[in-house]
Amino acid sequence: MLDRQVAPPVQPLASVTLPAADVFSLPNGARLHVLHNDAQPILRLEIAFRAGKWYDPSPGVSLLAARMLLEGTRTRSARQIADEVAFYGASLECEQGFDRATLTLYCLSRHLEKLLPLIAEVITEPTFPIVELDLLKARTIQNVRVERQKTSYLASENFSQNLYGPAHPYGVKFNEEAFRLAPREAVVAYHASHYRLGSSEIFLCGDVSAAQQALVQATLGTISDTDSPSPIASLVDAHSTLEPTYVVVPESSQSSLRIGRLWPSLHHPDTHPLQVLVKVLGGYFGSRLMKNIREDKGFTYGIYSSIGARENTTNLVIGADVNAASTKAAIAEVHHELTRLQQEAIPADELQTVKNYMTGKFANELGTVFEQCDKYKNIVFLGLPKTYYSDFLAQVSSVTAPTLQNLAQQYLSPASMTEVVAGPGYNA
Repeated sequence: MLDRQVAPPVQPLASVTLPAADVFSLPNGARLHVLHNDAQPILRLEIAFRAGKWYDPSPGVSLLAARMLLEGTRTRSARQIADEVAFYGASLECEQGFDRATLTLYCLSRHLEKLLPLIAEVITEPTFPIVELDLLKARTIQNVRVERQKTSYLASENFSQNLYGPAHPYGVKFNEEAFRLAPREAVVAYHASHYRLGSSEIFLCGDVSAAQQALVQATLGTISDTDSPSPIASLVDAHSTLEPTYVVVPESSQSSLRIGRLWPSLHHPDTHPLQVLVKVLGGYFGSRLMKNIREDKGFTYGIYSSIGARENTTNLVIGADVNAASTKAAIAEVHHELTRLQQEAIPADELQTVKNYMTGKFANELGTVFEQCDKYKNIVFLGLPKTYYSDFLAQVSSVTAPTLQNLAQQYLSPASMTEVVAGPGYNA
């Protein structure tokens, strides 16, 4: 009989290899990446442009261009676009990130042929109607005003500014007045120079037939770009502020903490051991920060540490919302855990638990072809070696406590951290 009081044995994870993508260079210069999986009759089409915040010529223009893409084309209004997508039971959206803007379509495989002409028109012939543009500006400004009443938003916004610098694309704050005054002409020009199919990365994954693959190649691979200039990347370097910052939010019952620093890129030889170190610190429910600050002290419902990898920089952030009266004590405990990792080797049983968690979570994140494609996109966008994930598993399994202690001494000094708190009032 099964004894449910005894945990099942932990089995080592066998080697995991991402499915290979078929990559095609299209006539207009775009690259098409195809991952096949016919488990379900659905697919996802993503077209990624170098049109994120990194390329913003002035505040908010890249955001407006992305969100206006579905607000009307030469032959369709915003309502007609939405109705056509809904008729086929599909989903279509354009999201702007720090580095890329991505148009994403989910649909049943059999409907791709009907929806591709719409996709092509949305990309190449948006009209940016002024009425819709003004409404979008008003909605966005109102949403930011609401968010800026929250300590978590204010802490993250000011942390980014202090970490990268106020002029850095990743650190620029939302400027309501500049956003409101952004002219339609600037949005149109941004679209012309940044939404270039010839320099895009196209990802097609799911139940993809040879005919559908050829259709995507013919539809999106033969559209030539205009002579508008290509995207120009920012040349601003990141400059962190180490002086602690407090943002006063009167009458708030909680404080939001953001503590972190610029971090080695994923190309760094220590990147995989560093990921283990950050997991031990605050990367899962049984982490040191959770056990100390949530379970032992009761200062918060949750606290985390994570590595944020972008195309141009990487950062470490520790974040939590804590009881306002416990702000000082919570920060002191964060510093304590950072220092403890520098001074004491991680016990073998704790390190093995983290290794098991990381390898198991990685395997779980490959459950669908869409998740597999997300991993693959990291390799493409960040320029990682094809062996990145197999190296990850090997190095996570073999890393030792002395190695992690040495890395903690290099990278986890409290004095090297940028620190921001948003709350009702506090004297550091």
